Amino acid sequence: MADSTPLRVLIVDDEPLARQRIADMLREERGVEIMGERDNGTDAIDAIRSLHPDLVFLDMQMPGKTGLEVVRDVGVDAMPLTIFVTAYDRHALEAFEVAAVDYLVKPFDDERFEQALQRARRMIELREVDKLRSRLLSVLQGGGERASDQEAPLPSSAPQRGDYLERIPVEMRGKVRVVPVSEIEFIVASGPYAELYSGDRKYVIREAMQNLEEKLDPSVFIRTHRSVIVRLDLIETLHKGAGGDYEVQLKSGRRLRVSRSRLEALEKKLGLSS
Repeated sequence: MADSTPLRVLIVDDEPLARQRIADMLREERGVEIMGERDNGTDAIDAIRSLHPDLVFLDMQMPGKTGLEVVRDVGVDAMPLTIFVTAYDRHALEAFEVAAVDYLVKPFDDERFEQALQRARRMIELREVDKLRSRLLSVLQGGGERASDQEAPLPSSAPQRGDYLERIPVEMRGKVRVVPVSEIEFIVASGPYAELYSGDRKYVIREAMQNLEEKLDPSVFIRTHRSVIVRLDLIETLHKGAGGDYEVQLKSGRRLRVSRSRLEALEKKLGLSS
């Protein structure tokens, strides 16, 4: 998110003191605009739909509709980033099942609040540049004027040979930088994001591993695990652990996981089986 664009926040909690504490801490932050406060789930749904906040602090336990019910009524895909606020840590798993960016257990201290807020800021920055990244990716793939189509989705079908990605646009400090695929050593999934590693650099993009696998040249990259894609010519050793687990060791010394379901394909690529 650009520094000149405020982070628009909605606070939802049935306890007045809880709302006041969050509001007071937000007012100490730069670049934050409090869109409003609501004390119940029904009003929260209306506010989310009408105000379109970037971020919601949402109480888990409220009379009428709970925080989880608010998310399900609005729809996970339509929800802004959400930080759940709860008095019970047992709700954490439920929160992340509906894609919460974080959760705060009452009573929380200033440091924990700041940690959750900064995590939300980072995710919003990535979400905002995702549309620009998608359009730039379309241009890099030869999409031409089609890149100007509003919210044009990335192609989901596998590219034809010769049309594989050569460059990937990634977000860096609110800007988009183009990284050559030839510099990428391996990719690791991190929730809805993918981490691209190149030497001592790490770039984060919002992209599914399946999409990346389809767009990368299979003669150069191989997916060794549901959360790992590796450059083939950097694999030095295939290790089998005592428990039957496998790993590849790169020339840099980095070890990455290999799932048993992908082992046979990897061995063929490495010339270890016929």
